[in-house]
Amino acid sequence: MTTDRPGRRSVEQRCVLTLSCPDTLGIVHAVSGFLVKHGCTIRESQQFDDPDSGTFFMRVQFARADGGELDVAALRAAFTGVSARFGMTWRLVDASERQRVLIMVSKFAHCLNDLLFRTSVGELNLDVVAVVSNHPDLGRLAENYDVPFRHIPVTADTKPDAEAALLDMVREERIDLVVLARYMQILSDDLCKQLEGRAINIHHSMLPSFKGARPYHQAHARGVKVIGATAHYVTADLDEGPIIEQELMRVDHTMSAEEFAAHGREVECRALARAVRWHTENRVALNGTKTVVLH
Repeated sequence: MTTDRPGRRSVEQRCVLTLSCPDTLGIVHAVSGFLVKHGCTIRESQQFDDPDSGTFFMRVQFARADGGELDVAALRAAFTGVSARFGMTWRLVDASERQRVLIMVSKFAHCLNDLLFRTSVGELNLDVVAVVSNHPDLGRLAENYDVPFRHIPVTADTKPDAEAALLDMVREERIDLVVLARYMQILSDDLCKQLEGRAINIHHSMLPSFKGARPYHQAHARGVKVIGATAHYVTADLDEGPIIEQELMRVDHTMSAEEFAAHGREVECRALARAVRWHTENRVALNGTKTVVLH
């Protein structure tokens, strides 16, 4: 444990190990034994054994038992022996590492503003590299948070070039996660494939389902009693990717269509923020068409 000034200890360095593998005997013992061998102590541990797929999922947050500094590269190299023995898909990172995030948006500002505000006050451990939009309207909002804004117009004719420019930006800026914060363009199948497992979208979720313009006004006209929002990974199947988080709110006949829409914006912000936080804290694992969220 180091100090940043006399009489005050700095934040403890922690690492996070996430893994999935076929379920078998000895996985937890092997992981905990590895950490003990390397002088580490467990601070958090969550696990799940899916009986349907026969897959075991685990997330462990740990620190040096003596308060010293963790050698992340050395730990990664040493863990390959354990991972090979159990056929693991795994990731080991410094818990303080800020993921590089690109936010995409059209004209609705609520989700973008919510994510940027939560990041600015330290609620989300992100490095928002840029905001990309197919409209110029929200450039001022991004600038207010000192985040670069890039306008990439999209038409039927320019869509391939626009998506190519976006992918170039993802590669050049080493983007870890793309967040579609009410980006009102359908991504091509190829782009969805390129961003598989690292792009999150938010959309309304109500029964019956309302598509097209003004969905909350449509819901109001049908007397919907519950409105909600779903945050999910992006796939080529529109709005049907693995679900990370959902939020809902009861509504009733006394409310106006505008109140429905206001509540809708609120639940969209909450669901998206939680999904982004869990993903960037390495708590979400893909499990076929579903997710496992270890928290």
